[in-house]
Amino acid sequence: LAGGIILGVALWLRHDSQTTNILYLQLGDKQAPNTFYVGIYILIAVGAVMMFVGFLGCYGAIQESQCLLGTFFTCLVILFACEVAAGIWGFVNKDQIAKDVKQFYDQAFQQALMAESETNNGRAVVKTFHETLDCCGPDNAIGAVTPLWRDDLCPKKDSLLKTILETTSCHKKIDELFSGKLYLIGIAAIVVAVIMIFEMILSMVLCCGIRNSSVY
Repeated sequence: LAGGIILGVALWLRHDSQTTNILYLQLGDKQAPNTFYVGIYILIAVGAVMMFVGFLGCYGAIQESQCLLGTFFTCLVILFACEVAAGIWGFVNKDQIAKDVKQFYDQAFQQALMAESETNNGRAVVKTFHETLDCCGPDNAIGAVTPLWRDDLCPKKDSLLKTILETTSCHKKIDELFSGKLYLIGIAAIVVAVIMIFEMILSMVLCCGIRNSSVY
């Protein structure tokens, strides 16, 4: 069940419309940074393997097989080690992911404002960011006034006052998007780790109990 839940959460994060709209973008020959998906793929793999290992543990317990329970325990140790490694990787890269996406957006934004946008898809990339995240412009003076003089790039509001008051910078929206997703991944990883620890303890207790009972 835990494996199924983790797999479901990971697949939802992988196919979430906001992240897929942004991370599938291409600016000329440059692809949007998709380091974020590394953590998702690890979660998908862990969830799928946990489901299989769970059946292995259940069958081993029903059959009272020390061999199957020992294999179950070994698989859990390997999964736990992989998850700890993925958690460390995520903690180290959590700020870098948003930073890379913001740099990609800034490059597209500069091209959309200049004549370069005629020869590439900078404007289309920027509009996708703006429409997906409901934002406009980077965190600087140019970004602050962009909605007022480039309404062809920014989401249209009902009035000028709404445009000024309700427009949020895309840097802030990118931070919110990825910090929220990474926070959810972190919670899922912690829950799985706790479940795994209990599974390892209980499988060893059961294995020892079967071995001791077979003596008599």
